[in-house]
Amino acid sequence: MPDTTLRFDTLGPLRARVDAWRRGGDRIVLVPTMGALHAGHLALVTHAKAIGRRAIVSIFVNPTQFGPTEDFSQYPRDTQADLALLSQAGADAAWLPSVETMYPTGFSTRIEPGPAAEGLCGCFRPGHFSGVATVVTKLINQVQPDIALFGEKDFQQLQVIRAVTRDLDLPVTIEGVPTLRETDGLALSSRNRYLDPSERSIAPRLHAVLADIAERLARGAEAGPLVAEGIAALTAAGFGPVQYLEVRDAQTLQPVERAEREARVLVAAYLGKTRLIDNVAVVPA
Repeated sequence: MPDTTLRFDTLGPLRARVDAWRRGGDRIVLVPTMGALHAGHLALVTHAKAIGRRAIVSIFVNPTQFGPTEDFSQYPRDTQADLALLSQAGADAAWLPSVETMYPTGFSTRIEPGPAAEGLCGCFRPGHFSGVATVVTKLINQVQPDIALFGEKDFQQLQVIRAVTRDLDLPVTIEGVPTLRETDGLALSSRNRYLDPSERSIAPRLHAVLADIAERLARGAEAGPLVAEGIAALTAAGFGPVQYLEVRDAQTLQPVERAEREARVLVAAYLGKTRLIDNVAVVPA
């Protein structure tokens, strides 16, 4: 474990350090984040160190993936706390590009992802996945890792990134890491800090409803009635609006009525002013 995580704010020194590590035979693993780090991010760092010699964590709140009414300006930022956590977790380097570095004057290129970005969050966050695809492609080109890790909580995002790296022949392996949860089931998220105590007590119902639907789907039930029940249960618990609650094929993200192979139950719902997302795997018996 390094005594301190190396900080890079400009691309030249970062690439020089990565090149030196690679010449020494080190495997490079990238963990892209928007900061406001929590135990879920640190679990990704731990996994990165387990599968590769060097773990590089990027911290960049990406403006192009936020809509005009979303929380870009309010998104939590605490660089010093994040760097302290990364040092404790054993990250080798932190890449902290500025907006000007990522999107210099005259920048005009965007990546438009394909079918994986359609529906679900793609319906409610226009342009979001284009922003994600563009910034992740830039981060991969900047760091040139062997592996990049993404949490499965943002499952649609994970599938979009897999599709983009495949379609553009990017020389990187994309690996999804299971969602880390609180003891009551709530998926760890930087936005959980927006919840007031009353909302925090309600929030675990999101995972509980998904887990119930997934269990019944695995036993052969049809998705339609379960989804209707799930939306009603979330609404009764205090969520609203429920933007979507759907069952999708885990590979193609196409809607399915029965889980004949692995599927995912995915949800996005507001609790007060906080938008929460989650998903649970369905593995047929």
